[in-house]
Amino acid sequence: MKIAIQGEKGSFHDVAARQYFGSDTIELVECPTFDMTVNAAKQGIADFAIIAIENARSGSILYNYTLIRESGLKVFGEHNVRIKQNLMALAGQQITDIREIRSHPIALAQCMDFLNHYPEITLIESEDTAGSARIINEKRLYGVAAIGPLSAARIYNLNILAEGIETYKKNYTRFLVIGNKENQNKQGNKASVCFATGHKPGSLAAVLVLLAEMNINLSKIQSVPRLNGEWEYMFYLDLEYGNNINIEMIEKTLEKHTSNLEVLGVYNKDNMLYES
Repeated sequence: MKIAIQGEKGSFHDVAARQYFGSDTIELVECPTFDMTVNAAKQGIADFAIIAIENARSGSILYNYTLIRESGLKVFGEHNVRIKQNLMALAGQQITDIREIRSHPIALAQCMDFLNHYPEITLIESEDTAGSARIINEKRLYGVAAIGPLSAARIYNLNILAEGIETYKKNYTRFLVIGNKENQNKQGNKASVCFATGHKPGSLAAVLVLLAEMNINLSKIQSVPRLNGEWEYMFYLDLEYGNNINIEMIEKTLEKHTSNLEVLGVYNKDNMLYES
């Protein structure tokens, strides 16, 4: 099974993909951007794609909401990974030997309390956590460190100079598994939907009241601009419900009070928090 990820082998996307699908059952399709990751699944280069959608510290990745909706792909599942950031470099060095740290900008932002103790070290933003580790290994860059998961240190033979340097220790990222709609799920206890509402006071509140009356738990709501120049927004909701509710009932209720309604996917809620 081919799985498209944003980033390289050893990245947090790699960790999430292997935990979700099983490390022995997948072949990675490594993509430098989220657009290319989604397109790999859309074009059949990969069977599925897995992309980050929100982080407990950094918040939602708004662009990815629109990317999923416009791709026509459907959400098949979710996976929550506890993000543990580590400082790594070639063997034989200490933190005092490091003059430059490279990583993805989000990873750097997640570690600023630690990094602020070393103002003499230059921070360099890169495209990928694991990619930074790979380059250090390939080019034998002494005095340069990377921030990323333990898997990257193992793959690229780097030593851990400092473990668990993330500021927020309950730092996790939620990943979505997406694929072509021909194989989409119909059963599950969670659904991701999106819609627009009219420009009237209380229009969104009325929709939320209807969902509450159906005993549906709203676990996430996110507004994203429609980029049409008219200050309109799409609302993205994650809905959790019991066995007495199905997606057809939800659609029937929502379509009376919304426009541009779309079910992005039906899947089972991930109740676990996996270590990276």
